[in-house]
Amino acid sequence: MIAAERYDVAVIGGGQAGLAIGYFLKRPGRQFVIFDAAASIGAAWRARWDSLVLFTPRRYDSLPGLPFPGDPEGYPTRDEVVAYLEDYAESFKLPIELGSKVRSVTKGDETFLLDIDGRTVEARQVVVATGPFQTPRVPDFASELAPEVFQVHSQGYRAPSDVPEGSVLVVGGGNTGYQIAGELSATHDVCLAVGGRQKPLPQKVFGRDLFWWLVATRLFKASIDSRLGQKLSRRDTLIGSSPKALKKRGVKMKPRVTGASGRTVTFDDGSDLTVDAVIWATGFGLDHSWIKLPIADQDGTSRHRRGVTDVPGLYFIGLPWQHTRGSALLGWVQDDAEYIAGRLALGGRHEGQHASVVPRAIETGTPA
Repeated sequence: MIAAERYDVAVIGGGQAGLAIGYFLKRPGRQFVIFDAAASIGAAWRARWDSLVLFTPRRYDSLPGLPFPGDPEGYPTRDEVVAYLEDYAESFKLPIELGSKVRSVTKGDETFLLDIDGRTVEARQVVVATGPFQTPRVPDFASELAPEVFQVHSQGYRAPSDVPEGSVLVVGGGNTGYQIAGELSATHDVCLAVGGRQKPLPQKVFGRDLFWWLVATRLFKASIDSRLGQKLSRRDTLIGSSPKALKKRGVKMKPRVTGASGRTVTFDDGSDLTVDAVIWATGFGLDHSWIKLPIADQDGTSRHRRGVTDVPGLYFIGLPWQHTRGSALLGWVQDDAEYIAGRLALGGRHEGQHASVVPRAIETGTPA
């Protein structure tokens, strides 16, 4: 019988969060591994549309230990981010095992047991770094659209050339929906359906990037446990986009989508629209059902406090509002990574009774 592989720490997920925690784990004597189901580094970014540009300047897009290359005041493209993540993993020689999907996590007598396609790996501690962009959300009534209507979630959208001619409806009022609608408006007749109220914020304020102000005023330091953090976490914000700007580009605004049948989509105000294509920019859901341990509330929400769960030795990193607005963002995930690395160093002592429900089930928008 072949003995199971054993590590001090197993990190599940090799995206920006997994790489950041890997940086802090990379020290003499620390036996750890990063498992990722994808065949290449930066899979979540590779799955985004071709023209994606981050709304955070490069000076705010660095992981610990390696500045993001290029003009610090400029905005990186999707491909630049992928190249940076690849370079990061190589620069620090992080032990990443690609093509290794963790099917389940259970607990043995003394270690966690990871099932990787029938292969068992043991670890004293586990960090779940699978991020917020896991399960694309599409409303059930999308199946009522006629087969000839082209429809795709924003995760599968690449370029306007992939979308057939005619009337296109983009559904979703986050930054992703606005960016895709704006891009398509140059070649298609576009409507954007927005279900809630957003707060449009300019990219520049008094000559400085918005994120300079967010950092300077310490708004990005507001934690989910604070009154300000709770308020901010409930607000959807648009950065560098607005309904007014899209209307100038010919995009028509529609309210919340309520149903679909054939080629017709209906809206909250009683109106309808005949469509040739629908882009669902409706965000993502979290799925931790493969973690076979008592970490979830009755509604499936994972319980944690700043990534520390009720199960000693099991942690999260990279979740939306895990601690602050920046917890799931490229340039700020390092703060939580350093914190979790410190908890890992404690070896699980003084844990297991502090976690509370932090309901962050959905993240929409661009993975900036």
